[in-house]
Amino acid sequence: MAIDELDARLIELLASQPRIGVLEASRRLGVARGTAQARLEKLQATGVIRGFGPDVDPAAIGFPVTAFATLEITQGRGDEVRRHLGGVPEVLELHTITGQGDMLCRLVARSNADLQRVIDRVVGFPGIVRASTAIVMENPVPLRVIPLVRHAAGGS
Repeated sequence: MAIDELDARLIELLASQPRIGVLEASRRLGVARGTAQARLEKLQATGVIRGFGPDVDPAAIGFPVTAFATLEITQGRGDEVRRHLGGVPEVLELHTITGQGDMLCRLVARSNADLQRVIDRVVGFPGIVRASTAIVMENPVPLRVIPLVRHAAGGS
């Protein structure tokens, strides 16, 4: 879906102040309340805006270690592996990928020693053949979408 400059400004405002009301958002954007409401509903209906939940930092709740694991799985067992990994709370994301592995998951743990426990739980499933893990040392560019939103709307 294409977005325009007003959509981008609305998304940016909601990202910086997620608890803002539609009336206040319309005031700050300089548009009618109905316009802001319609744009918000369109962005939600098309899946551009997926939610308004709190952005939780795993480190702040006791999981300061992050790692990425590339998994090779047994052909035909993808659904089972997905269900297994969906049941591991320390698996924050799972992607199917091309290249050397079949899946890439982002994991968190309480410590490096605890990471071994998490990896053992992840790979302790018959559908996972092999795992290669990389521990994150630093996150100099945290997950962000606002620059992409601006670019999609025709900005810089």
